[in-house]
Amino acid sequence: MVGPLLGGALTAVLDWRGLFLVLAVIGAVILGWVAVGLPETLPQDARTGAGFAVIRRDIRLLLSDRRFVGAVVAQGFVYAALFAYLSGATYVLQGVYGLSPQGYALAFGLNSAGFMVSGYLAGRLSESWSVLGTLAVGLAVAGLGAAGLLVAGLAHMPLAVVIVSLFLLAAGTAVTSPPSTTLALADYPQIAGTASSLLGAARFAFGGIAAPLVGVAGALSILPLGLVTTIAVVAAAVAATALLLPSAGVAARADTHLATEGTPTCVE
Repeated sequence: MVGPLLGGALTAVLDWRGLFLVLAVIGAVILGWVAVGLPETLPQDARTGAGFAVIRRDIRLLLSDRRFVGAVVAQGFVYAALFAYLSGATYVLQGVYGLSPQGYALAFGLNSAGFMVSGYLAGRLSESWSVLGTLAVGLAVAGLGAAGLLVAGLAHMPLAVVIVSLFLLAAGTAVTSPPSTTLALADYPQIAGTASSLLGAARFAFGGIAAPLVGVAGALSILPLGLVTTIAVVAAAVAATALLLPSAGVAARADTHLATEGTPTCVE
């Protein structure tokens, strides 16, 4: 939420090269802090053996689990839609609708706030209701946002329609994160790090593939963004239906895990 606002303010005094210089300085500061000021917090007696052989074994175990793969693939496709939004929103809001950098930063900040609030509410909803049900709600909300972008690409719509659609897409993505993380990690507490790593890698891998597709038709069309986001959310729903619906037993265990341990969180 702060980043786009800060970036919008910096564009008044810096060109794009200056923005990347600021990012480089911030990155160097963070790297230095991690190197010298971030100690290991896990007690020595709680640590497990590592190495490539152990990692390969754990990955094979995870990828042989239908439900884990379903959670990872569904979340990967949802994040493909999110990354399409991240890469295409600038062209849409500034190129098509003529927002200033400051106006774009405010719109982006609104969506980021929606992402944060929706993710929190989804975690609470998963605890009191259903993990799979919360995932379905998130997919429905993201699908509604993607459909709005698709309609805006087929027929010109007011800016408000696009802003609301982007908000719903971001909010729906946030709603899917707690339940998909729970489904992926609940059965593997002993290798939660490896499971979480695969889930995170899938998010960025799917997103990295989807992001360039938004620019296929140039910077002055919303249609590619609408198509990519809609296809991605539909694919996520298909993966969740095919791989997660039969797992009622695991969903119940995941619900129990949430109720007793709290909602797993993922810092990105």
